[in-house]
Amino acid sequence: MCGMPQQPPVRSTSTRRPARPDASMSLITNVMDHSLDEGYAEAAARKKAEGTGTRPKTVRSQLGLAAGLVLAALVVTVGAAQARVAAPVVAKEREELIDRIAGETDAADRLEKDVDELRDDVDARRREALEKTGDSDPSDLVGMLAGAVAVHGPGVRLVVDDAKDTTGGDGRPRGTSGFADTGRLRDRDMQRVVNGLWESGAEAVSINGQRLTALSAIRAAGDAILVDNRPLVPPYTVLAVGDGKRLATAFQDSADGLYLHALQENYGIRTALSQAGDLRLPAAPSVIVRTAQPITGKGT
Repeated sequence: MCGMPQQPPVRSTSTRRPARPDASMSLITNVMDHSLDEGYAEAAARKKAEGTGTRPKTVRSQLGLAAGLVLAALVVTVGAAQARVAAPVVAKEREELIDRIAGETDAADRLEKDVDELRDDVDARRREALEKTGDSDPSDLVGMLAGAVAVHGPGVRLVVDDAKDTTGGDGRPRGTSGFADTGRLRDRDMQRVVNGLWESGAEAVSINGQRLTALSAIRAAGDAILVDNRPLVPPYTVLAVGDGKRLATAFQDSADGLYLHALQENYGIRTALSQAGDLRLPAAPSVIVRTAQPITGKGT
C-alpha cells in the first residue's frame, strides 16, 4: 500500500515588520506629520476652488496693494533715516547739557568759595577792630565779652553729665511731663547753668569747646542739646573764665547753683566743679555786630 506522499510544510512568505523605534511617541509623531489642521487645509482648498482667495484678482486691486506696500516701505525708510539723522543731534545736545551743568556747578563752587573767603575777611577785620592794643583801650574788654577774640585765664571747670539711670520709675525713657521722670539734662538745665555762671561773674563761657556770646542760643532737638544749632554730646564741660575762687563760691550759692545741686541730689545728675589756673577758650565762630540808634523826634 502506497502511502500518500507527504508534502513539505508550508512556510509563510510574509515577513514580520520590525516595530518602529518611535512607536511610543505616536502623539509627537502625529503632530509633526500633520502640523496643519485638516480644517485649515479644507478651507484653503474650498477657497481655491471657489476662486475667493485673498490675493487681488483685478489689475486695479493689485496696483492698490503694490502702492500700499510701497508707501509702507517709504514710511519705514523715512523714519529710519530721520532717526539716524537725529541721533547725532540728540547726542550733541546731551553733551552740551552735561557741559553746561558742569560749568554751572563749577561756578557755584567758585561763588561759595568767594563767600567763605569774604566771610573770613569780614571776621578778621572785625576781630582786628576789636583787638586794639593798649591797656586803657576798652575794645579789649568789648572783644572779650563779645566772644570775638580767644581768651585765657583762671576760672572754673564744671562737668555735668546725665544720670547713670536715665529712665524713670515706670521704666519709660525721657518723658515730657517734668524732670522727675528722667535722669537726663535738658536744654533749660544748661541755660540755667550758663546764666548762673554769667551772673556769678564769669567773663567768658564755653560748652564743649563752643564759645558762648550774648547772642548764643541753647535749645533742644529731640534728646540732643544744641548750642547755636550745633549738637552737644555728654558729658558737658563748661569752662568759665574769671576769679576762680570767687566764681565757684558765688555760683554754688546762687539760685542756679542750688538748682543744679537739687538735680544731683534728687535725680542722679552727676556734677564736678573745680578751679583752674589757666583756661583757654576759643573765639566764637561768627560774631554778628549790631548797633542801636536812638529814636529822634516826638513821642515816647
